[in-house]
Amino acid sequence: MPLDELALTVAVLGALGLVANRFGLSAIPAYLLAGLLLGPNEPRVLTLVEPNDVMHFLAELGVIFLLFFLGLEFSLGRFSRAGRQFGVGGAVDLLINGAVGLIVGVAAFGLTFAALVLAAAVYVSSSAIAVKGLIDFRRLADEEVTLVLAILLFEDIVIAIALGLAGGAGGELETLELVGKAIAFIAVALAASRWLARPIDRALDRLPREFFLLATFAFVIGAAALGDALGLSAAIGALLAGVVLANTDAREEIEERFFSFRDLFAAFFFFVFGLQIDVLGLDDVGWLLALALVLTVAAKLVTGVVSGVATGYTPRQGLNVGAALVAHGEFTIVIAQLAATNPAIAPDVRADLVAFAGLYVLATATVGVALMKESKRIGRRLFGRPTLRGRGP
Repeated sequence: MPLDELALTVAVLGALGLVANRFGLSAIPAYLLAGLLLGPNEPRVLTLVEPNDVMHFLAELGVIFLLFFLGLEFSLGRFSRAGRQFGVGGAVDLLINGAVGLIVGVAAFGLTFAALVLAAAVYVSSSAIAVKGLIDFRRLADEEVTLVLAILLFEDIVIAIALGLAGGAGGELETLELVGKAIAFIAVALAASRWLARPIDRALDRLPREFFLLATFAFVIGAAALGDALGLSAAIGALLAGVVLANTDAREEIEERFFSFRDLFAAFFFFVFGLQIDVLGLDDVGWLLALALVLTVAAKLVTGVVSGVATGYTPRQGLNVGAALVAHGEFTIVIAQLAATNPAIAPDVRADLVAFAGLYVLATATVGVALMKESKRIGRRLFGRPTLRGRGP
C-alpha cells in the first residue's frame, strides 16, 4: 500500500471521526461511508484507494482488538454466569432470526441453496460493530452486556459451521468436530482464566515496558491464530484471550496501553468494509434490502426483549440487548464472499449476494448504531422508568 494512500486514509478517517463526535454520533457509519466514497466502486470520481493485502491485514487486527477488549471486561465469574444466557439467548436468537433469514432468502431465490446462504447472512450480527457501539456509548458495565456477549458467542459458533457450507464444504462429521473444538476451546480458556491468572501476573510484572507490550500482543495474536486454525474464527480466539487476562492484576495496564491500538485498527476495519460496498447493486437488490432491513430490525429487537425477560432481565434491558444486535458486518461479508466462489450457486445469484451483503451491512450498521445510542430513551418511553423490583440498566 503506497504511503500516500495510507496517509490520506488516516486523515480522512480522523476528520470524519471528529465530525461524528461533534454531533454526538458513533464514528462507525462515517468510516463505512469513507470506504464507500474513496473505494473502487461508484462514485468512481472519488476513487482514491484500492483494496489490498495491507488494508485487509489492518482490518483483521481491528476485529481482533475489538473482541479482545470485550473479553477484558468479563471476569471468570461473570462469564460463567452466562451459561444459561448462552443457551436461552442463543436459541431464541437462532429461532427468530434464522426464520427471518429463511423468509428473506426464499423470497429472493426460492427453495435453493442460495436461500440458505442468504439466511445465514441475515441471521448473524456483527460482533465488531456491537462491541464498538458498547464502547462508544459506555455500556460495557451494564448488566445486560453479558447476554449480548452470550448471544454473539452462540452466533459465532453457528456461523463458523455456516461458513463451511457457504464455501461448499462440510458434512455431519465435520460439523460435530467443529462444535467439539469450539466447546473445548472455550473450556480451556475459562480454566486458564481461573488457574493461570497469578502465574501470568508474575511473568508480566518481571518484564520491562517494551517486552510487556510484545508479550501481551503475542498472546492476543496467538489466541486469535489458534481460533482460526481450529476452524472457528480469529474473533473468538481474541475474545477468549481477553477473558483469560481479565482476572489478572495487569488488566487495567493492558487496557491503557492497548487503547490506541484498538481504536486505530478498528477504524481501518470499518473503512475496509466500506471499500467493498457497491451502491450500483441497489438497482437489483433494493427491494430485498428494504425487506431484510425492516424484518431484521424488528426481529433483533424482539430477540433482545424475549431472551432478556427469559433470562431475568427487564424488558428495557432486553431492548438494549436487541439494539446491540441489529448491526451486521464482518461475517455477512465473509459469507457472501465465500458464496461468490461456490460453483453450486449461479453466477447472477452470486453477484446479487455480494451486492446485497455490502449494502445490507451499511444499512444495518447505520440503523443499529443509532438504535444503540437511543435504546435507553426508547425503553423508558415504551416500558416506563425502572421500579425497585427491576434490574434497570
